[in-house]
Amino acid sequence: MIKRPYIAKALTQRIQRQANNRCGYCLASQRFYSCRFSIEHIIPLSRGGTSDEKNLWLSCPACNLYKGAKTHGHDLVTGNIARLFNPRTQIWWENFEYSKEGTTIMGTTPIGRATVTALKLNNDLAIAARRLWVAAQKFPPSQNS
Repeated sequence: MIKRPYIAKALTQRIQRQANNRCGYCLASQRFYSCRFSIEHIIPLSRGGTSDEKNLWLSCPACNLYKGAKTHGHDLVTGNIARLFNPRTQIWWENFEYSKEGTTIMGTTPIGRATVTALKLNNDLAIAARRLWVAAQKFPPSQNS
């Protein structure tokens, strides 16, 4: 078992600011959760990733749990294996979009589709939470937020 490295508080706070306190995968806001988001290893330690800032990003508990040690997933449109979305180096809006009602995340590229599937971004609980956030006019976020 790989020992989880300590991530300094200053680095954690810097990543939270860089991520605008949103999950890098589903864009959920930290302020809508009753537990803290994790600093996630984009390339997991078990796959040779490091705890350098360039490999760390903010992740909600669900996305972090479903991602686990995954780095790739299936694109259900092409049937091919694709790398998962990297929130540190890739632009969310170039790989995903929200459904018209704002509750479903749709992958628009192989990377986006593989990530939606692998991280179960549209699981029942996520959809239910997004419905509430949409009703409260707090979701979905815009490209500028």
